[in-house]
Amino acid sequence: MQRRFFLKGAGAISVISVGGGIWRAYDTGALSVGKGPAFEPWKDWQESKDNPLALVRAAILAASPRNTQPWLFKVTNSSIGLYLDSQRYPGAVDPYLREEHIGMGCALENLMQAATANGYAASATLLPGQMVEASAYSKYQLVAQVGLAPGPKQHSKLHDAIPHRHTNRNPYQLTSLPEDFVDEIRQIASEETDVKMFVFAADEDRNRIVDMMSKACNIVFTDPQMVQGSDRFVRHEWSDIQKFRDGLIPDEDGQTPLTTAMRKVAPPSWWRYTFRHKVWPTTSYMDSVRATPFYGLIAVRDRYDLEQSLRAGRIWQRAHLLATAHNVAGQPLNQIVELVDHQRSLNQQPKALAELAELIGDTDWQPTFMFRFGYPIRDVGPSPRRPVQACLL
Repeated sequence: MQRRFFLKGAGAISVISVGGGIWRAYDTGALSVGKGPAFEPWKDWQESKDNPLALVRAAILAASPRNTQPWLFKVTNSSIGLYLDSQRYPGAVDPYLREEHIGMGCALENLMQAATANGYAASATLLPGQMVEASAYSKYQLVAQVGLAPGPKQHSKLHDAIPHRHTNRNPYQLTSLPEDFVDEIRQIASEETDVKMFVFAADEDRNRIVDMMSKACNIVFTDPQMVQGSDRFVRHEWSDIQKFRDGLIPDEDGQTPLTTAMRKVAPPSWWRYTFRHKVWPTTSYMDSVRATPFYGLIAVRDRYDLEQSLRAGRIWQRAHLLATAHNVAGQPLNQIVELVDHQRSLNQQPKALAELAELIGDTDWQPTFMFRFGYPIRDVGPSPRRPVQACLL
């Protein structure tokens, strides 16, 4: 199979010829990483200063599972209601919308950080309740109400990190993180009564987590229903990225810039061939997971409690913002926790839950979110975001 590359700049591809076909890079976004309408919210996030919409512009830059962006906002001059759009979920991967609620907590944290920076004294009321199967949720469900009153403007390093926080799936350097940073992460939920942070940096713990991840991925990534639901939010085509402005995109997949460009410009049949026959080097998901100096786990008293899930999301967003402020990269690693939901929904023996309980050594806490931190081998750009107008009720 013949391959010719015409390079423009460092690792960028302008035209690629494969098997007699030519694909222009500008038609596929290979030369437009982080550009176009889908990425504008990262640039204009501080418009509408001293206005409640400024808080929403910050909120929509939060993390969410598979970049589903399940949030909607009802805005007045004195309050902002946060609503979960139950239709924006990845199927069997999240059968109780537990991860969607964590994503809503992430948006709430960004909103609260922006409130202080924009001169508001904000108070958040989280609605109580228990999770049910996805089909039982109403289309739009109020999960939190934020009251707004005038207050002093106070910027923080977490607020300033909002436009720079991105999920980085690249391999990390096996370099230990500073002890003061690790201590900050360890204590980040110290004021919460129903949320606790566990951290793992010892070799024995890291190897154990990698083994658990590998087993979980063999189930999560091969179950047809889970794959089908997750694929709903995978955007391969540049035109779809700009149209839907959500989901996972090739630029975030943890591959080299050249490999990413090849994925974007070559036809799917060619890419499947190269992947199957290993004629093009790629970084596997587990390779990236192994290259990790620090793992974290957020646990709650009841993993199916709505309010506790929102609080867990706030803690994750806060931790990731803090990491960003310290030039540390982060990535969720939730396959093990998703396996707990999967086994529960199928009435299977809760083996994943038992393994996680053994990992943290405390049966009073239920793991609900896992992640990794480290110094990445390369930076990443932003993920697509829907415009503010599309997120308002």
